[in-house]
Amino acid sequence: MTGSDIQQPRVHGWQKTDHCHRFDFNFHDNRNMEEKDIVKALAALAQPNRLRVFRALVVAGKEGTTPGALGDSLGVPAATLSFHLKELLNAGLVSQERSGRNLIYRAEYEQMNGVLSYLTNNCCQGEPCLDQAATTCGC
Repeated sequence: MTGSDIQQPRVHGWQKTDHCHRFDFNFHDNRNMEEKDIVKALAALAQPNRLRVFRALVVAGKEGTTPGALGDSLGVPAATLSFHLKELLNAGLVSQERSGRNLIYRAEYEQMNGVLSYLTNNCCQGEPCLDQAATTCGC
C-alpha cells in the first residue's frame, strides 16, 4: 500500500496553529465536502452583508485584512461586522489570525473552491462543459 492509497482521517473541529483559527470541514477522500457543510457555507453567504464581507476578503487576497479596514471600506458598524465575521468563521469560509494587536481575516480559498466544486460536480451529466477557471480560484 502506497501513501496515496491511505485514506486520511476525517477531521472536524477548530484547529489553532500559529495564532490562526479556522474551522475544518469533514471531507470524503479529502476532496468533496459533505452536504451539511455546503449548506452551512451557503447559509452563511445568504445574507447580503456577509456576502459583501466575504467578497471583500476574497479581493484582499492571501494577505487578508483587519476588521477596521473592512468596516471602513464596507460601511458596516464594528459590532455588526464582528457578528458577520463570526458567522463566516463558523462556516469555515474565513480564517482569523492574531498579528500583534490586530486580527487579520482571510478568505479560505480551499473551502470556497470546495463549495464551487460540490455545486458543479457532475455538471451537464458528466460532460465537460465548464472551463476549469470557472470552478476554481488560483489562490
